[in-house]
Amino acid sequence: MSEHLMLRERLEERYAAELAGPVELKQDALLLQLRNDVLLELRFAGRGEYAVSWRWGDAELRIDTAPLHPELPTFPNHLHGADGELRADPLTQPQRDAWDNVRAVVEALLADPLLRSQPERP
Repeated sequence: MSEHLMLRERLEERYAAELAGPVELKQDALLLQLRNDVLLELRFAGRGEYAVSWRWGDAELRIDTAPLHPELPTFPNHLHGADGELRADPLTQPQRDAWDNVRAVVEALLADPLLRSQPERP
């Protein structure tokens, strides 16, 4: 919970102009809407354990660290694309600080909510 509190404060401070309203703190998640109509849900259970999902129009995408896809080069983190395809995660790294991962995601979503311009990591 304290991780979510810190993230909420930093999001509201850094991205005040890009937020459509206040960041909502739920029991185990943060919910926010960006001015470009991205609805973002952040869940951090512990260091390296997270799920970041978002909707933009009819598209739904998610990055998570469930250790289910060892064939991907970014295992355990991976991206569920809008097309339903499973891909390497181009944005987050489980060993990084939660704020660094959140910031990478928000910056990417502000530029391209479907991540079409994100190169895949090897």
